[in-house]
Amino acid sequence: MTKRHRKVQVGQPKMPAITSLLDHMEDGNEFESLVRYKAVKTDVAVEIRKSLSEIKEVRNRPAICYLANVVNTRITVSTSIDYNDDLPFSEMISAIPQDQKAIDVILVTPGGSAEQVAKFVDKLRPRFNDVVFILPYMAMSAGTIFAMSGNDIIMGKNSYIGPIDPQVPNKEGFYVPAQAILTLIDSIQERGEALIKKGQSPNWTDLQILKQLDGKEIGNALTGSAYSMELVQEYLYNYKFKDWPNHSSSGQPVTDEDKKMRANEIAVSLCSHALWKTHSRGITRDVAWNKCKIKMIHTENIDGLDRAIRRFWALMYWVFENTAIYKIFISDRYSIFRTDRNLKP
Repeated sequence: MTKRHRKVQVGQPKMPAITSLLDHMEDGNEFESLVRYKAVKTDVAVEIRKSLSEIKEVRNRPAICYLANVVNTRITVSTSIDYNDDLPFSEMISAIPQDQKAIDVILVTPGGSAEQVAKFVDKLRPRFNDVVFILPYMAMSAGTIFAMSGNDIIMGKNSYIGPIDPQVPNKEGFYVPAQAILTLIDSIQERGEALIKKGQSPNWTDLQILKQLDGKEIGNALTGSAYSMELVQEYLYNYKFKDWPNHSSSGQPVTDEDKKMRANEIAVSLCSHALWKTHSRGITRDVAWNKCKIKMIHTENIDGLDRAIRRFWALMYWVFENTAIYKIFISDRYSIFRTDRNLKP
C-alpha cells in the first residue's frame, strides 16, 4: 500500500483572536503588538473611547476627534475636509455639556477645504475659551489652518503639519498647488524683465508656458492663497497669541502690533512654495519652530500624554488599515463612522 503524504501549508502563523486590542498593546511596541492579533467582534467605538479615556485622564478635559484615514491606500473616496463634514462636526460640538469651556481636538487629516475649516472654527471658538489641538500624526494644508485656531498645539515626535497653499484646479481638472503657479509666473517675469533690459526678447519657452496658463486658474491661485493666509493671521492673532505676554528672547512685553506682525510672518512662511518646494512637505514641530517660529507643546513634556497618544494612534492605525472606515467623528458622547462601500474586505 502506498503511503499518502499530508501536504504541509507553509505561511504565517495563525494569529490568536482577541476582543480588546488595547488590552494587548505593549508599551514602545504599540502597533506591532496589535498586528499579531485578529480582532473578533471588536466594537471599534468602544475601543476608541477607551483610548480617549486614557487621554482624558491625563488632560482632565473633554476631547473630540476628527480623524481621516490617511493609512489605507485602498480607500477609493475622498478623505479630505469637505462640506459633508459640517453637520456631524456641529452635532459633535453640541453634544459637549454647555458648562465645559475647555476642549481638546484630536486631528488627523490630509487637508481639504479652507472654507469648511472656517465653518468648523466658527462653531468651535464661540463655545470654548481654551481649545488645544492634539496632532497624533498629520494635519496637512487646511488641517494646519484649523490647528492654528487653537490656543495651543500638541505634537509628538512623529507628528507634522504642512504648507497651507491651497490646491486649485487647472483647465484639465487636476489640482495643483496655488503657490507653485504663482512662483512659476514670478520666475518667468523676472527672467523676461532681465532679458528685455538687455535688449533681448523673452524666452520662447516661457512665453509658451504663459499661454498654457488659464486666467481663472491664476485668479483662483491668487485668491486661494490670500484666503489661507488671512485665516492663519486671524486665528493666530485672536487665539494662539491671545495670552502671549513677553518675548522669550528679550523679556519685553508683547504689543498688539507684535502679535499682528508675527501672525503675518507665520502665514506668509506657511504659504511659501519657495520655502517648502512641495505642497506635501511634512513640517515637524522642530522645523515649525526653527523656520516659522511656531511654538508647539511636546507630548513627552506632559506626564503620561506621550504614552496615551502613542496608544491612541497605534489603535487608529490598526483600525484604518484593517477596515473600510475613511472618516471618524467621535467623542465620549458622539460617534459617526463613514465607510467606503467600494472597498471589499
